Amino acid sequence: MSLKEYVREGLKESFKESFKKRRSKLEIIADVLSAARGGANKTAIAHNANLNFNRVENYLSYLVEKGLMEHTDGEYKTTEKGREFLRDYQKMKELLKR
Repeated sequence: MSLKEYVREGLKESFKESFKKRRSKLEIIADVLSAARGGANKTAIAHNANLNFNRVENYLSYLVEKGLMEHTDGEYKTTEKGREFLRDYQKMKELLKR
């Protein structure tokens, strides 16, 4: 195998691996809700949930709309409904690990 072919194969494999490591929407939602559990601003949530600013804005508005988060005075906080989602999500992950 030539060096060019070897590099091309390596890139294909790393590309495949990056897709395997991508988070699902549910995982991202859980990360955002966890980041805002005690209250946090948009920047802190983006950093802790490992999202860019545009994506975090979309998730925050969606979660507020669904009642999983509340937004007051520039701070986002996970609601009781959001904490219930996190508990159920953790249970589901545990069940699927077995």
